Amino acid sequence: MNFTVAIVGRPNVGKSTLFNRLVGRRIALVDDRPGVTRDRREGAAHLGDLAFTVVDTAGFEEAAAESLTGRMAAQTDVAIAGADAVMLMIDARAGLTPVDRAFADLVRRAGKPVIVVANKSEARAGVAGAFEAYELGFGDPVSISAEHNEGLADLYEALRAALPAQTEKPADDEVKDETDGEAADRPIRVAVVGRPNTGKSTLINRLLGEERLLTSPEAGTTRDAIAVEYEWHGRHFRLFDTAGMRRRSRIDEKIEKLSVADTLNAIRFAEVVIVLMDATHPFEEQDVRIADLVQREGRALVLGMNKWDLAERKPGAAGKLQEAADYELPQVKGVPIVAISGLRGEGLDRLMQAVADIHAVWNRRVTTNALNRWLGHALDSHPPPAVRGRRIRLNYMTQAKTRPPSFVLFCTRADAIPEAYQRYLVNALREAFELPGVPIRLTLREKENPYAGRARKT
Repeated sequence: MNFTVAIVGRPNVGKSTLFNRLVGRRIALVDDRPGVTRDRREGAAHLGDLAFTVVDTAGFEEAAAESLTGRMAAQTDVAIAGADAVMLMIDARAGLTPVDRAFADLVRRAGKPVIVVANKSEARAGVAGAFEAYELGFGDPVSISAEHNEGLADLYEALRAALPAQTEKPADDEVKDETDGEAADRPIRVAVVGRPNTGKSTLINRLLGEERLLTSPEAGTTRDAIAVEYEWHGRHFRLFDTAGMRRRSRIDEKIEKLSVADTLNAIRFAEVVIVLMDATHPFEEQDVRIADLVQREGRALVLGMNKWDLAERKPGAAGKLQEAADYELPQVKGVPIVAISGLRGEGLDRLMQAVADIHAVWNRRVTTNALNRWLGHALDSHPPPAVRGRRIRLNYMTQAKTRPPSFVLFCTRADAIPEAYQRYLVNALREAFELPGVPIRLTLREKENPYAGRARKT
């Protein structure tokens, strides 16, 4: 892979922070004051399995060509001209500004693929600004938080979509048979995570049919996140074995902290995450915390009950496990649970089928017509409560994106809709459109009043 990406945008939107995040080192100066970056800076970036050159540029406003600001603008022009794609960054908390629109016109004239990056989207304050980015006309914006390392998996997918030829992996001896339909058969990224000593490496070894990964009865054998290729019934997967995650209070060694950080990175870049539990002691506190972390990252989730051969098998045990999962993890109600034995190779086909099925649900798109028909029935069955004697009007709904399914509900008085009613809508969505076990994002957005600001006639 040999391509270049330029990060452009107005001052103080976080370009240098993202640059440092991509190159993996703090080499660009970062400060709360705008205008710290002046020269364009190049670095060797890594995003998932992509390696490329990233260019940090100066944020500038209109100025004479001979001035310092004008020369900064010229440097940015050079960076855009030499790039294969451009990341146009905005501040999601501030929303679109006239300078953002000027930058959009600049990169549009360059004729390069453009990815709109809505930075500082880690809180609700950034949601509205991210949706305003649609007005720029460059397609779906990518919401990230460069400072908190959030949303980079979505940035990875956007980069691959913007530069499909440059980001295509070169064929090697192991994948030469992948010729016809290679794009449609792109490997599904699956991370196997869990507490220490739940059998993650043993499971992957059994799937591969070889001792590819080191295993030991002693917890903590795995330190790095190791990626291996796997084919199951003609479908291709990339499996990531990860280090066990203990409670933060019990982590005291530096190398374990690095291992956990590597595991968190594997979760962020995965599409499906298998949370492996010990079937003899399921749903311990740390198991639930890890599963909750996965759903907060927006990944598809499968619960694997390993060491099922050692568990006491009572009648109805599987049903009780599902009830326990729905109780402990109501935010991903219906999450698939598969009983397996990595040591004996039991239940592995069921596990991989669950991974393929949940990946399809995670990518599911619902038409706007079907959504609004459903919304009408949901309102008839359970209308929103009146708050302080005033009705709340829910106007219409659309699906903003998949991976995970994310919906936008346009309404009045969005801040007054109770959390309980939002949960009702999410659960009803999950049941009506068969979205079990995946995170569902629901964003409330107030519809603008066309009569606001008009003088009342007498």
